[in-house]
Amino acid sequence: QVQLVESGGGLVQPGGSLRLSCAASGRTSDYYGIGWFRQAPGKEREGISCISNSDGTTYYEDSVKGLFTISRDHAKRTVYLQMNNLEHEDTAVYYCAADPLNYACYEAPPLSEIRFDYWGQGTQVTVST
Repeated sequence: QVQLVESGGGLVQPGGSLRLSCAASGRTSDYYGIGWFRQAPGKEREGISCISNSDGTTYYEDSVKGLFTISRDHAKRTVYLQMNNLEHEDTAVYYCAADPLNYACYEAPPLSEIRFDYWGQGTQVTVST
C-alpha cells in the first residue's frame, strides 16, 4: 500500500509561482512513477506531468510545458511540481498519483489515469487577484 499526501497549494496572483509537494510512504513507493493531475471546476481531470522512477524520464502536457517543472527527491520520497507564471486557467485541484509499473511516463501522451493505482487527496490551487 502506498500513501500519497500533497501539499503546497494555495492562493496566488496571476504570474506568481507555487511549488507542490507529493510525499509518498509505503515500502515500495520508491519504485513507482509519479504523476500530477489536475481538475478544474466543471472539467474532467487531466494529466499534466509525470516522472519515472528508473531513469528520471519526464513528461509535460503541452499547456504546462516550459512553465511547470517536475522533480524527485528519492531521499525524501517526495516529488515536486514547480509551477511558474500561473494563470487563472491553472486554478484546479491538483492530485499526485503513483504508477506501480512505472509505465505511464513512457507511454504519454496522454498521461493515462488507468496506470495510476494510488492517489492523494488533492491540494487546491487558486490563481486570482
